[in-house]
Amino acid sequence: MNILFVSLGCDKNLVDTEVMLGLLAFRGYRMVADEEQADAIIINTCCFIHDAKEESIQTILEMADYKQNGRLKALIVTGCLAQRYQREILKEIPEVDAILGTASYDKIVEVLEKALDGTPGVEMADIDSMPEVKTKRLMTTGGHYAYLKIAEGCDKRCTYCIIPKIRGSYRSVPMESLVREAEDLALRGVKELILVAQETTLYGKDLYGRKSLHELLRRLCQIQGIRWIRILYCYPEEIDDDLIRVMKEEPKICHYLDLPIQHADDEILRRMGRRATRKQLIGIVEKLRREIPDIALRTTLITGFPKETQKQHEELMDFIDRMEFDRLGVFTYSPEEDTPAAEMDGQVPEEIKQERQADLLELQQEIAFELAEKMIGREVLVMIEGKVADENAYVGRTYRDAPDVDGLIFVNTDVELLSGDFAKVRVTGAAEYDLIGELIE
Repeated sequence: MNILFVSLGCDKNLVDTEVMLGLLAFRGYRMVADEEQADAIIINTCCFIHDAKEESIQTILEMADYKQNGRLKALIVTGCLAQRYQREILKEIPEVDAILGTASYDKIVEVLEKALDGTPGVEMADIDSMPEVKTKRLMTTGGHYAYLKIAEGCDKRCTYCIIPKIRGSYRSVPMESLVREAEDLALRGVKELILVAQETTLYGKDLYGRKSLHELLRRLCQIQGIRWIRILYCYPEEIDDDLIRVMKEEPKICHYLDLPIQHADDEILRRMGRRATRKQLIGIVEKLRREIPDIALRTTLITGFPKETQKQHEELMDFIDRMEFDRLGVFTYSPEEDTPAAEMDGQVPEEIKQERQADLLELQQEIAFELAEKMIGREVLVMIEGKVADENAYVGRTYRDAPDVDGLIFVNTDVELLSGDFAKVRVTGAAEYDLIGELIE
């Protein structure tokens, strides 16, 4: 029985996909990449913002065609869109045979087998529950790096965000379970662990009564075979001395943090429901750079939030110019139904949002290019990702680069390297967001 699995959205969703793939493979199902060869198609959806929702719906509609014009026997929709719009999907797209909510991915095999037998269904567990799966994940990242989801849900309740309503309240994965999973990943060849959650910095507070990310990191650093540990999705106001200390003391932890600030105007931050002020954001960035001078900082922004004025936009530009983040992404504000921000007065026209996004990205481009130029002459450790076709060159990442969202480094050498190898490289050039280097023999 052939299964095509389509995974959309964030890396946290990807972990759920890998768990479901592991369950299906354990039961003997074959994975295929061609829709026309699939007996069943499973789509793990996203609906965080409007564009993600549109992509999910379009993908479902495209795959539904194979129910009419192919061998497809079952079409199953899982993930965030399924959790939020289960009734609408079943009503509007009758080709869909089954729906799984965000806390029901452990039931994928049972739901698939019922659908193949002609019994459609909806599987919706309590969104505050936490599925327990003993079967090993089927990794989709190439094997040398893997995401480790350390918590589910969120308690922050930012006014623009629907995540708590579709992923539930914040709940940490027990530390022992995470250590066991990380040890298994290391035995399977993983060299870089990337810690993800809706918010990593609050890890453990619900289970242990205190923030315990630093303790988890100490445990993970003891695992043989793991060379790099990278932390994403850190709320800036939750970064504390314990986290900074473990980053300084443990050589396996990449001097890299992803801290989504979303804006830098106090009034906009207040109306977004964010906890930090502009002054506090400056303080934490300056402290991180003082304590860890070579740290690479990534952030994301939302532009065009309701009632954002041109003056507030310019203040954000000034903040970004001053802070010089190493990596930065910008989203235009997307009004999501059932969120407080969608009901606010002063919704900004789409055209203005796009203009402000372009302003911010152009400014960041200048900053990024200048920072890349400053890397020339430095020696860096590079994780090799693959070979450049028809050239004596490889592509890789430094500690400053998370997969898929940051830059790359192209390494010129006649020496044969393999994906997952670590190589010492001297940076010889910069090409926009990417670097060029040569292998140090």
